[in-house]
Amino acid sequence: MTAKRILIVDDEYDIRAVAELALKTVAGWQVLTAASGSEGLDKAALEQPDAILLDVMMPEMDGIATLQALQANPATESIPIILMTAKAQAADQRRFAELGVAGIITKPFKAMQLSAQVVAVLGWQP
Repeated sequence: MTAKRILIVDDEYDIRAVAELALKTVAGWQVLTAASGSEGLDKAALEQPDAILLDVMMPEMDGIATLQALQANPATESIPIILMTAKAQAADQRRFAELGVAGIITKPFKAMQLSAQVVAVLGWQP
């Protein structure tokens, strides 16, 4: 399998750093990061990653607004998006699933299992 390119959009530096290290180390993927929704929109359009891990709770432009902007842009509308959220309630999960995302990964996630979760959600061959 060719190395995948993943964009992590999360306002928390520690989450970005742990996820980036885990995806690079365990899966050997190229990882791009963005600290805000607007930065994520720019990087997604420019870099065309294979998938985006998108935090739901961010200041200014939250993950849902970012998701909608990505879906509305012809340059990024076909990139699979996985929401990362601490909101694990069934109602929240259903609402997120209705937004057209590829899947949901709950926080806190196990760093060493993150790439396996991404592969499972997206149906990629390991």
